Amino acid sequence: MTKLSVALSLSFAFIANAHAEADPKLWPVVKEAFFAKRDIQEVDFLNVDGPKRAESGAQVPITIAYNKDAAKDVVIKKIYVIVDANPIQLAATYHLTDLLGNFQVATRIRYETDSFVHIVGEDTNGKLYMTKREIRAAGGCGGMVENDESAIRAVAGKIKLNVEAPTKFGTPTAATFNIKHIMRTGLQRDLVSQGYVPAFYINKAAFTYNGKPLLTVDVGVGTAEDPYFKFNFVPDAAGKLEVTATDNEGKSFVHEFDVKG
Repeated sequence: MTKLSVALSLSFAFIANAHAEADPKLWPVVKEAFFAKRDIQEVDFLNVDGPKRAESGAQVPITIAYNKDAAKDVVIKKIYVIVDANPIQLAATYHLTDLLGNFQVATRIRYETDSFVHIVGEDTNGKLYMTKREIRAAGGCGGMVENDESAIRAVAGKIKLNVEAPTKFGTPTAATFNIKHIMRTGLQRDLVSQGYVPAFYINKAAFTYNGKPLLTVDVGVGTAEDPYFKFNFVPDAAGKLEVTATDNEGKSFVHEFDVKG
């Protein structure tokens, strides 16, 4: 699935750049690459919000919501974030648990050109559901870069983790995660050598609460620099929120936060 997407990525980028606005004709091709011959139902219990026009393609804010109550018997366990016109379309995959309740996450993604973002949910039976939004933005995936490598490496992996207080157990509570990281896409060129700068990015963030899985995010290069996730969860008692993040070079970064009533 992912390999096929990457193989088609450059052709998608060239097609997208030929249009002045988001092209709806891209989605059938992207859908077939990721979910070949699988039906996807458009629903209102999934929602994605974001600006009509983002100030920067490198930092496009979106909020994703899954209304578990409105979904009734449909239990979504996985959510894919796909930007149709990006050279690498899959920005992130969220693996959900029951501790999240009605799931909502605010994050920031990259846009290479005007595009639809599709939010695809997969339920416990493998059925697919989706919602979409058109956002206009550009220039977030490639371009020229000039960075201080030693400075980048010195701060990479520094984590801020917080839970809103006072915490009311048994009710939705906001947790905010931010990790310092350049999130190089592998599509950017060095300003001096003109060669491609190797990809260097966070590829996973796994959250637990009191040792139980809470949320796991498979992070792609379509996630913006300094990855940010603000999400709701439902703590049933005081305890410890812990996150382990990894990057594509095999390094791990761990941080924890004590949650008190």
